[in-house]
Amino acid sequence: MTIEQCDTIIIGGGQAGLSTAYHLTRRGASCVILEDHERVGDIWRRRFDSLRLYSPAKYDGLPGWAFPVPPWTYPSKDQVADYLEAYASRFELPVRTGVRVDTVTQDGDHFVVRVGDQTFEAGNVVVASGTWQDPRTPELAAQLDPSIRQLHSHHYRNPSQLQPGDVLVVGASHSGADIALEVSGGHRTTLAGPVRGELPMDIEGRVARMVLPFLWFAANHVLTRATPVGRKMHPEVLAHGGPLLRVKQAHLAAAGVEHVSEKVTDVQDGLPVLADGRVLDVRNVVWCTGFGKDLSWIQVPFDVQDGWPVQERGVVPSLPGLYFIGLPFLYAFASMLVGGVGRDAERVAEDIVSRGRVAVPA
Repeated sequence: MTIEQCDTIIIGGGQAGLSTAYHLTRRGASCVILEDHERVGDIWRRRFDSLRLYSPAKYDGLPGWAFPVPPWTYPSKDQVADYLEAYASRFELPVRTGVRVDTVTQDGDHFVVRVGDQTFEAGNVVVASGTWQDPRTPELAAQLDPSIRQLHSHHYRNPSQLQPGDVLVVGASHSGADIALEVSGGHRTTLAGPVRGELPMDIEGRVARMVLPFLWFAANHVLTRATPVGRKMHPEVLAHGGPLLRVKQAHLAAAGVEHVSEKVTDVQDGLPVLADGRVLDVRNVVWCTGFGKDLSWIQVPFDVQDGWPVQERGVVPSLPGLYFIGLPFLYAFASMLVGGVGRDAERVAEDIVSRGRVAVPA
């Protein structure tokens, strides 16, 4: 077993990890990014083919480099992936790809990060692995007839994965609405679940160009954990899906998608059943039911509340040297957006540098 010492290990080479490394290296601090996938950006490349960001490129840049497309275009998931890869190369960030972290433990006052037969010792660990690792489906999914094709949105790419017959999309947040609209072109489609509001405008229209600057300001400076309205919204963001953004209820209705606000609560004769007792005879189910945050591999003592790490702007007060970044509403609503993570990354980098923690302190 080989042992490598470094000041800071960043786990995850997405927008959060890259932004943190940018700010650390600009301050002369050393770090290593461990990325599970074979290429930087692969987490985006593996999402559904038609996905585009819900914010224009002018708000999607990482620290030091604006997104290199016209400012009012909405980048595709592949453009985001290529941008992240180019960003890492442009700033010569120390990314090691194809490296899956097994465990994070503690030995005295430094951390031990195990990767297969290799071990890293570090004074700091930044968990920047995001929230997309643990797709959630309800337990009743296992009771559905085996002939029904089931996909989580994490594994859905395009309608070619579906078999002939009706489709049930479960979860009426923005990804659920996007997928329901897409598959309705070749399948009779039902979208199940409550809609939690919708943006009252076309996000790519002229009105949006006037309104989005104000919404972006609010997402960064008003809807924060430092304001009453932000603290009220914070648990709602963590517990529920977001509002409809690009695809609205009117678009779904026009495409023939049947939307029912009831949730799927039971199974009868192998078929999904809604809360009102209606049985849906479908051949495909796409679960747009979100993701969980698996923290079991972080085997060090830190506080957790409602399944989320207790942190203050990314800093874990109960365990100096441990940080989280890229989480929903880490500090502000914008914390979970590609272009909003940079401010959090800067605060984390500043804390690391001010503490001066190194691999194995004397």
